[in-house]
Amino acid sequence: MTLARRMGQSANHVSRFAAGILAALAASAALAAAPGVAHAEQAAPAPAVAPIPRAEGAGPPLWVVKDADSTVYLFGTVHLLRPGTAWGSDKVDAAFASASDIWVEIADQDDQAVVMPVIQQHGVDPSRPLSSILSAEDFAAFDKVAQANGASAAALDAYRPWLAAFMISMSGPTEAGYRSEAGVDKTLMDRARSEGKALHGFETADIQVRLIAGMSEEAQVAYLNHFVRNTDRIVANLDETVAAWLKGDIAETGRLNRANTRDVHEDIHRAALIDRNSDWTRQIEAMMKGSGTAFVAVGAAHLMDQDSVIDMLTARGFTVERL
Repeated sequence: MTLARRMGQSANHVSRFAAGILAALAASAALAAAPGVAHAEQAAPAPAVAPIPRAEGAGPPLWVVKDADSTVYLFGTVHLLRPGTAWGSDKVDAAFASASDIWVEIADQDDQAVVMPVIQQHGVDPSRPLSSILSAEDFAAFDKVAQANGASAAALDAYRPWLAAFMISMSGPTEAGYRSEAGVDKTLMDRARSEGKALHGFETADIQVRLIAGMSEEAQVAYLNHFVRNTDRIVANLDETVAAWLKGDIAETGRLNRANTRDVHEDIHRAALIDRNSDWTRQIEAMMKGSGTAFVAVGAAHLMDQDSVIDMLTARGFTVERL
């Protein structure tokens, strides 16, 4: 596969999976925006979305924060799922239906014309190839994993470590049947468009990728080496994360996310969650100063891991209720 084609796949992966997933890449992909940079689009009418299969029991958790004239629902998503995964519930349907505004991580994440230049700018650096950054042993291990996935270390040598890590982390889930098209974010965005709801993004692709790419090189290398050394655990970790999320097990979902972020390097946790959550909390606080009903759908780790949006809202004096 050519580097250009791999770049196209990477852009698609990053736009969808860094949208939350910088880590489970697959559970909570895969970044803090400055105030006032959120992107919004008025959803154009689209074909109706098929009903979401119903989860067993209560399903994934939903929270709400409200005052006299404002209501904001908070729903943690998984960015890619196997088609047919049963995660729907009456409470989520009702909350979504009541909202005029839908907020996601990035509203234009499917637009390759927007995402590709950002990936090229922040994810590729021929002047500092991976072969000059990784130890000989780590580069050889990376090559072995890359070849097992139809590439090679030589073909990916110009990638920065964070982007190479994304490539490695996505191969297993894709082979195991996980698809971004079946993910919660894509499903809810399609539903918002089909119902003519206003669709907003907390951040842009440029902001998100710059935050990932802004991690220290040490953290990026640790991230890449983590996935290379644990390639046989990537799908199992995602399976376990989805199972915990479907059961509404907040502690276990957070623990599994940390296995790919904070447990690897503190900088990853800060870039993936702390900085972004802090910015999103400010934006939600601004929503609460207005009026109306909004539905927020962001990666589950942002609501279920340490330093969550819920923790930050609570610290600012809001009462966040789990429904």
